Amino acid sequence: MGDPKYPRRVWRKPKRPLNYELKMEELQTLGTFGLRTKRELWKAHTELSRVRQQARSLLSLRQEVRAEKEPVLMNSLARIGLVSNDATLDDVLNLNATDLLSRRLQTIVTKKLGFKTPYQARQAVIHGHIMIGDRKVDIPSYTVTVEEEDSIHFAPESKIPAMLEKTKTEAPAEETKDESSSTEE
Repeated sequence: MGDPKYPRRVWRKPKRPLNYELKMEELQTLGTFGLRTKRELWKAHTELSRVRQQARSLLSLRQEVRAEKEPVLMNSLARIGLVSNDATLDDVLNLNATDLLSRRLQTIVTKKLGFKTPYQARQAVIHGHIMIGDRKVDIPSYTVTVEEEDSIHFAPESKIPAMLEKTKTEAPAEETKDESSSTEE
């Protein structure tokens, strides 16, 4: 069973961590999705490899056994929005880490609620300003299902929506000041 103090590792490091192209690609992904550490990226890669391994093992089964087990995997992936409802196992094998990272709460909040950067969205999630339905979720790596995606909103006591509106109204005013000063010169 194991000691609860030492949980099982849910990620694997890359085989060649000092590969320059890999490091640059990882840094690009970290910045794009606002990840805190490379470990969060490695978790996504590990989870994706687990799902792909399940798809490969299903492809090797006999047709009647595969017909029972394939819908279970496909329904779970369709529920979290990784594949469409009419997808095949080939679509599962074509998934990449960015598909999985785009289903994180932090990424969806960035796109849906109008934050400038994913790091701002991460901070809002951690500090309890984001709700899914009627419950606060303060885990940025929470995987959002398709049903929950429409019910993401700010907490009622949050002052962030007012702050975002204020910065949006100030930004166009600053741009007009900059344009008028450049025409005077």
